[in-house]
Amino acid sequence: MSKISPFHLAIPVHNLEACRNFYTNILNFEEGRSGDHWVDYNFFGHQLVIHYKPKSKEDLHTNTVDGKDVPVPHFGVVLDWKIFQEFAELLKSKGIIFIIEPYIRFEGQVGEQATMFFKDPSGNALEFKAFKDMSQLFTK
Repeated sequence: MSKISPFHLAIPVHNLEACRNFYTNILNFEEGRSGDHWVDYNFFGHQLVIHYKPKSKEDLHTNTVDGKDVPVPHFGVVLDWKIFQEFAELLKSKGIIFIIEPYIRFEGQVGEQATMFFKDPSGNALEFKAFKDMSQLFTK
């Protein structure tokens, strides 16, 4: 496949207003359509929808990757290297508490990438990353 199509992702949030504030005013995502229990966002050209769901008691699971405890599940977007750096600085300036601070993973190896993880107010884990060489996105 050569053409990238926008994806649609709907995630549960137990506090719609706190998450609406987070995605709109902290992450600076453009809001689209909305209803009483959901809000659409432009997620770097993709469609992210936050849907109200009562709070779950499940604990966050992690797997170790490059010596860091990566939260599972998580979602995010692969960004251009420069956009990743700018977005990381924006998040730092807004006081985001990172699960994994922005850093370079697999430095000097195939698949070298910048990555960072943090949670939204409902505990959804997000990862944003950028590859030093985008052609290595799916390289083994």
